[in-house]
Amino acid sequence: MIEDMILTKKKFTLMVENIVLELRLNYMDAIIKVCEDRGLDPSDVGKLISPAIKDKLQAECVTLKLVSGDDNSTQLPV
Repeated sequence: MIEDMILTKKKFTLMVENIVLELRLNYMDAIIKVCEDRGLDPSDVGKLISPAIKDKLQAECVTLKLVSGDDNSTQLPV
């Protein structure tokens, strides 16, 4: 069905959350996996990433020291 082919923000969020829970991947890897599974370029999915996923991804990146957590204006490029 066509509804299964259309990827909404809600559907993308659910897919990412399911991968995080089921495969025990971090959010960054889960987003990449969804992109690989759906044949999407990761640079094209920024608009599909919900604020909740962005917050979790931001916290993950601070923990991994990929971005500085000292400045409240630090934002991920998504």
